[in-house]
Amino acid sequence: MKKTVAQYHSQGVRVMLSLCQWATDARLYDTSRMNDAAQAGADAVQCANEQMKQGPFNSYVPPAVFAKFYDLCQKAMHAVRPEIPIIIGSNDPHVGGQDYYPLVAQADYLDSMQYYMNTSVHPGGHWNWRSQTIGLIDSWHNGYPDQSVNSLYGLYLFWAQQFGVDLGSGGLGKHLWVVEGTGCIFGCGIATDSYDVAVSHILTLTTDVQTTMRYQVPFFYFSARDFPSQGAFWPMGIRSIGGNPKPLRQDLWMGARTLNMSCGSGHVTVSSQEQLLASLYSGCNLPGNYIGILES
Repeated sequence: MKKTVAQYHSQGVRVMLSLCQWATDARLYDTSRMNDAAQAGADAVQCANEQMKQGPFNSYVPPAVFAKFYDLCQKAMHAVRPEIPIIIGSNDPHVGGQDYYPLVAQADYLDSMQYYMNTSVHPGGHWNWRSQTIGLIDSWHNGYPDQSVNSLYGLYLFWAQQFGVDLGSGGLGKHLWVVEGTGCIFGCGIATDSYDVAVSHILTLTTDVQTTMRYQVPFFYFSARDFPSQGAFWPMGIRSIGGNPKPLRQDLWMGARTLNMSCGSGHVTVSSQEQLLASLYSGCNLPGNYIGILES
């Protein structure tokens, strides 16, 4: 892992490492795994993943256990690189603007974690999760079927209020990172034919970039490639499962749809999803009729 991180660093790429929980009880206090992960030299570390979620594919960690685990994890990482951000796990996905009470329950979990941090881990302490950085997962068809659908914005708004941050100030990114961002296909209330999947996917990619750049929040995609999982195929990457570039409309051929974007150095025509994201992150602007082009 250390070699892999070094290779990314040689390419100018910064790395966030996710250290998932390997147990749900005191076995999590095994610092040998944490110390080993710390040696990788990552630029940020997420300690645990979906620790609040209970289900057949998740490992729920009680707040009391998680408080001590996070404390040990943070210490191990900062012993090697004291300057890097340490992310408090990840909040499992809910729909921003709709799932208000599940989001409140997540804040309650963090309140409980804070209680145990200050009474059990560090008795008499003043640790406050609102002074830390939490991880967030967003999985929704943002931008589809129209621009009013934006779970990511709703989540940013909720957590900005929790942290007491003006969302428009750009300060939320100091307290929240999107550690997994992806669209949603199955069980989300949208059609699953190839056209709807392709259009919702590209509009979600675009909407997520626009939203996260506007509010200056770090954002990581769930997967760069399409992937199989739990008996289904998820065409939600920006490359195929074999690592090849995907067209803007993944149900069509490369070049079937293109966007002429205006950039500081002139105009650029993009035909692949990777080109689109690179151009957006570089500050290029979409044509005014980009939605119509992608939907046609």
